[in-house]
Amino acid sequence: MAVKVLVVDDSGFFRRRVSEILSADPNIQVVGTATNGREAIDQALALKPDVITMDYEMPMMDGITAVRNIMQRCPTPVLMFSSLTHEGARVTLDALDAGAVDFLPKNFEDISRNPEKVKALLCEKVHSIARSNRRNSGYSSAPVAAPVTPAATARSAAPAAAPAARAATAHAGATASAGGNSPAPKRKSYKLVAIGTSTGGPVALQRVLTQLPANFPSPIVLIQHMPAAFTKAFAERLDKLCRISVKEAEDGDVLRPGLALLAPGGKQMMVDPRGTVRILPGDERLNYKPCVDITFGSAAKSYNDKVLAVVLTGMGADGREGARLLKQSGSQVWAQDEASCVIYGMPMAIVKADLADAIYSLEDIGRHLAEACI
Repeated sequence: MAVKVLVVDDSGFFRRRVSEILSADPNIQVVGTATNGREAIDQALALKPDVITMDYEMPMMDGITAVRNIMQRCPTPVLMFSSLTHEGARVTLDALDAGAVDFLPKNFEDISRNPEKVKALLCEKVHSIARSNRRNSGYSSAPVAAPVTPAATARSAAPAAAPAARAATAHAGATASAGGNSPAPKRKSYKLVAIGTSTGGPVALQRVLTQLPANFPSPIVLIQHMPAAFTKAFAERLDKLCRISVKEAEDGDVLRPGLALLAPGGKQMMVDPRGTVRILPGDERLNYKPCVDITFGSAAKSYNDKVLAVVLTGMGADGREGARLLKQSGSQVWAQDEASCVIYGMPMAIVKADLADAIYSLEDIGRHLAEACI
């Protein structure tokens, strides 16, 4: 069955190009287009597409408002197009909080210069998102429980409600092995907690990190597949929402308890035995910049059995080989369960390779981290 897609953009050129790219795939059908958010809502209700591609800056109604309305009235996976700027990053993160599943950079030059690469990436995203929607029983908007603090000095304030975020609902056929039924973790002193994720990661990381106390005893490194223009804005957002501190990692940063360092987009992050972070240029031979395998591998070499690694929602298998090295060193590896993933790719690779010491739902991971690390 072909994936039905609704294309939403106020640019006639971009609507046509996206429609042409998608229509060239025999397993994708563009069922309609819309020029603004209001039209998008009407078309979503009438056409019931499997996936919606959405611009954020449009007349009549912007993309974020449209996403919120669609999630309330006819929950549908939304793929946002974003400009590669700090403001574009901020708006895209707002859209993900509103319920969008994933995003792609909106770059007219790339469409003209690398049409085959753009086609492959866009179609892959659409198919993955559609499969996720069919696997899960539905989409719903759900508040993210997060401690919102007005300043760094108030990090220990009581939790409050944060922006809405999409939550994947458990599908009826979830197996026990992928259902987050692992027992509570044993307490241990870890020198490092390393978390890797991709599609669905921004919201997942927010859910996990906002459950950690300000005095969380272990350093944290975060590896999220994300463009270079986005990671600084994402780190700033997490820092405002969390009781721990979060910043985009810089070369020479020192690991310390209660601090989460986010790998900068377009580069690679490694850790050394002295507790120092090394930021290296992105290697063009690697598909991911940053790459979870690279950071996990350096952690295994530096800290042996004193690492707790977590693999969250994401497409592909990045993190599997790094997790293998961690397991060989005696460290612990957790995977997010299938039912709570946006895309059950990276965690599935961990589980299928028999590398997961525990499988937990997204809602439980933060709590278990707080319990496990001493």
